[in-house]
Amino acid sequence: MTVGVSAMTENFGELFWRAVRLYPDKVVVEQDGVRLSYTELEERTQRAARLLRSLGVSNETKVLLMFPNDFRLIECLLGTLRAGGAAVLANVRLGTETLQFIAGDCDARVLIAHASLTDKAMAVRAAAPGLQHVLIADDEGSGAQVYDDRLADTPAGFETAPVGRNDVALIMYTSGSTGRPKGCLLSHGNKWWQAQSSARTLMLDESDKALVMGPLYHANALWMCLLPMLLVGGSVAILPGFEPDAVLAAIERYRPTFTSGTPNMFSQLLARYDTSEHDVSSLRLLSCGSAPVSAELMASLIRQFRCDVVEGYGLTEGGANVITPRWGVKKLGSAGLPVPGVEIRIVDPADLGRDCAPGQVGELWTRSPANALGYYKQSKATAEKFTRDGWLRTGDLVRADDQGYLTIISRVDDMINCGGENIYPKEVEDILMTNPAVAEVCVIPAHHRMKGQAPVAWVVLRQPGSATEEDLKRHFLARGPAYAHPRRVFFIDRLPVSGTNKVDRKRLEDETQRLLPGGLGGSQA
Repeated sequence: MTVGVSAMTENFGELFWRAVRLYPDKVVVEQDGVRLSYTELEERTQRAARLLRSLGVSNETKVLLMFPNDFRLIECLLGTLRAGGAAVLANVRLGTETLQFIAGDCDARVLIAHASLTDKAMAVRAAAPGLQHVLIADDEGSGAQVYDDRLADTPAGFETAPVGRNDVALIMYTSGSTGRPKGCLLSHGNKWWQAQSSARTLMLDESDKALVMGPLYHANALWMCLLPMLLVGGSVAILPGFEPDAVLAAIERYRPTFTSGTPNMFSQLLARYDTSEHDVSSLRLLSCGSAPVSAELMASLIRQFRCDVVEGYGLTEGGANVITPRWGVKKLGSAGLPVPGVEIRIVDPADLGRDCAPGQVGELWTRSPANALGYYKQSKATAEKFTRDGWLRTGDLVRADDQGYLTIISRVDDMINCGGENIYPKEVEDILMTNPAVAEVCVIPAHHRMKGQAPVAWVVLRQPGSATEEDLKRHFLARGPAYAHPRRVFFIDRLPVSGTNKVDRKRLEDETQRLLPGGLGGSQA
């Protein structure tokens, strides 16, 4: 079958238009027993777009996608865009209540979910009256429409909807200090620029194959692996999740040239590498990011895998905008240089009119075509994050050396970065406070030997002895994501306060360090 795609389009849904013409029979996606050529992926994407149009998707209609790593996420994402809609990628590890909030907040009209998430999808449908259609992939018993059947009954052939570069293509929800996620609006122009930038800075071409070992709903795997590979005519092998031995076996099986992940993921791979007999010689490049990367980890990766290793920095609102140059001098421990087309400022937090000199720590501001349009239905938060002259206040503290190499120091706020997952203390505190035994709680970061940081809770009980550490851990795990659970719970009669009658978090951090001089780790995963 001849597939029709346009070379002249603003619609990011046609990301791989060039590849389907140049390499129609090339296998682009592999997952377990599934192997799709560019022609087959094009046909499936056209069918998905046509199916969504039949469900009323057009003109930035929101389509909520709830998928683990699954090849169908690609066609649903790009098919939504081709139909003119806006795709909302859900972090499926979030609790049901948060997913319900996201479905309502984004005004989703259509939900497509994987069968493994049927229970969550049905709960979301029950709480989101605006949802008009729910489709479940690989499921016959939920009472919802079966995505695979509907797709098979839909003929290929679809004329991609015209869009403008500033029309919304993608909404990705990020946590905020209020505890409520914010929908970050990414335009078609944002995503074209990001895919092109990642391909250029990583020096990827059609001979490359990426191994996707992180979640595709997260920026790391999406921006660094999937999108640039589709742009340049490369290919991807998709793993259902991260497990170190399975990743090493997959490298031998699929022969990828590239993969991207978090420091925690690469630390686990290194821990298993010495006892592994798998052949990993196909790798030419590793990209490590989403959390601060130590110089020791970078050196170990280079030594063990014997390939190029780069560190990347970015954020949902501003794209991947700093990277260790693959083409020049590398400084281990530094996140690298701004990518071409990205302007940066390092601003004194105490004087926003003053830029910091080399060596001084300040807040990183960036300006580039990757900057988001703002937050959905949150004008105040948008005004606080994005300046009128186009700068994005990242909230990250950094310093630059005399040559412009950036080192990431910490967050301006209280965010805890646990193995690449962003955790805000208030979100953990709010869940713990739903336990009737808890009177007050303060959550602070503690050093974790594998994950960098992890949350620790300081709790005042209503009645002494009314709850144990394990009681509160179980309470949280039943209501929140596992990665955000407090690794230790310490009980205290009264939370310390500062001179302004605010909880003195610094004192609690110092006391935590005294109690845990070696940090967290081991059984406290």
